[in-house]
Amino acid sequence: TVQVEAEGFENSEIAGIQVLPSVRAEQPVRLAFQAGAEFERLVIGPHTLWGEYPPKIEEAEVKPVGESGEIVLSRVVIPEYVVVHDGPVNDTTAQDYYVRYKDYIKNVASSEIYATWPDDTIRANVLAIMSFTLNRVYTEWYRNKGKDFTITSSTAYDHKWIRGRNIFDSISRIVDELFENYLSRPDVRQPILTQYCDGRQVQCKDRGWMTQWGSKSLGDRGYSPIEILRYFYGNDIYINVAEGISGIPLSWPGYDLNIGATGNKVRQIQEQLNVIAEAYPAIPKVGVDGIYGEQTKAAVRKFQNIFGLSETGITDYSTWYKIQEIYVAVSRIAELS
Repeated sequence: TVQVEAEGFENSEIAGIQVLPSVRAEQPVRLAFQAGAEFERLVIGPHTLWGEYPPKIEEAEVKPVGESGEIVLSRVVIPEYVVVHDGPVNDTTAQDYYVRYKDYIKNVASSEIYATWPDDTIRANVLAIMSFTLNRVYTEWYRNKGKDFTITSSTAYDHKWIRGRNIFDSISRIVDELFENYLSRPDVRQPILTQYCDGRQVQCKDRGWMTQWGSKSLGDRGYSPIEILRYFYGNDIYINVAEGISGIPLSWPGYDLNIGATGNKVRQIQEQLNVIAEAYPAIPKVGVDGIYGEQTKAAVRKFQNIFGLSETGITDYSTWYKIQEIYVAVSRIAELS
């Protein structure tokens, strides 16, 4: 249990935080101003690998066109937010929550697999979680049934999302690394609805689903993420990349930006860092000249320090998208004020 107090804010308490050996657990906490606020105590439910949850109701992995859940989007786009219905599909008392896509994936993965497993096992499971989620987004599965949400937190229908739970840094790092990806089959436009079970409490060996404990065993034996996925889903499954990312102004250039890099992508990063520096004064402002010099590298390094990234001063894939994310957030705050 963690209790948080800060002057001018209502106290907060989170019970049931899960801790694993040799992996950092990061607990997000949102404090309310005291004026009119009520004390909130969150209780984190058990992990799906040892708690009792309903098994997944089997569905077709590709949704047919012309039926409820037909394809309505023209391309696969990573959403900025998903709307999570915190309960079974038809539970009208359950609340809906707007959750950033990456935060949703990190929450589900932290709730459904162990962060101490091999990195490639975590990658395979994260890819399956993202592909399943993007199938719900792409087909607008629940909206076509008259619902106002993207996905549920019920394991009978979707994945286990637990409001307010802690995230593990090994999972967070891998989601940041892979979040543009999903799983495809040849000549199928939509992301595959990659269903799975744990393989111990619930068996799914005859369905062509991945088992989580089975994926752990393969990771221990040195299987790569795609080898793990193909072992369960077949040799025609492959990793695809989404065509766009909602809420992100600029796409990854496809290469790291470092000393000597020049051009519009460098100029854009410089401009964005200067906007972010207005809200985070520890980040030094840089000249906007389109040249990646020592000044820009120092600003990137300080940004990485503040936001928990490897302090290389190089704008790699993870740093690029973190700068985009913080730039959008800071810009919106500026607009509101």
